[in-house]
Amino acid sequence: MKANKQPLGVFDSGVGGLTVFKEIRRRFPNEDIIYFGDTARVPYGPKSKNTVIEYSIQNSRFLMQQNVKLIVIACNTSSAVALNVLQDNFSVPILSVIEPGAIAASKITKNGRIGVIGTEGTIRSQAYTKAIKLIDSKLEVFSKPCPLFVSLAEEGWANHPITLKIVEEYLNGFEKEKIDTLVLGCTHYPILKEAIRQVVGDQVALVDSSIAILADMEDYLAESTETETGKDLFFVSDNEDKFKAIAEDILNITDFSLSKVKLGESWYIDHILKG
Repeated sequence: MKANKQPLGVFDSGVGGLTVFKEIRRRFPNEDIIYFGDTARVPYGPKSKNTVIEYSIQNSRFLMQQNVKLIVIACNTSSAVALNVLQDNFSVPILSVIEPGAIAASKITKNGRIGVIGTEGTIRSQAYTKAIKLIDSKLEVFSKPCPLFVSLAEEGWANHPITLKIVEEYLNGFEKEKIDTLVLGCTHYPILKEAIRQVVGDQVALVDSSIAILADMEDYLAESTETETGKDLFFVSDNEDKFKAIAEDILNITDFSLSKVKLGESWYIDHILKG
């Protein structure tokens, strides 16, 4: 892809995609990035496939209105059920977090036993199992939905005592499966990484797809010759104050542009990026 100053687009159902945003900003410091969190409709995991596809199309259309040159689906549920639809209907490259996470897990595992945790929608789709088996059919995959993790992350409860108890309830079953690698199959889950690590132990490698996707992005983005740091714009569909508080904690920043939008509205923000 030819280097240009069009922004990158990132969307998620809420705050979880900020873990992806953080890694993209670190790796591509000169790129402008527009982030949309669909906080009015989070979580996506329990919703039907058609509803998630509909939301994902709306999210992508909003980002396209901002003239983005690439879209990252920073939501595993959307990636699992909507990726092909989005790629067929939008003109820019659209990348998902699932394949990079699957590749990373297949490279890391030593005993061939991989655990995957995600939302109900992601686990139901078997997207990770299929992706991992496509890489190596001999690998064994053990999947577990952990739907409450999204709510804990959205509430900013990463260090709340109840979080560790809920993580234990969900993950203790993996011990008997003898996994040596665990895919955090939802971008909200790295927010809870400390609690997850306490439960599964240091002997289990944690795969964070927010880091794994960077290699895919490098294939599409030319190295920038810009010396100026890229601009960040954040949009949400509801709960600006809660999003801002969590974003400040995850990104370690306090001054950033955050706006509430209703999907379907046409936003023209070139003046913000150039200002």
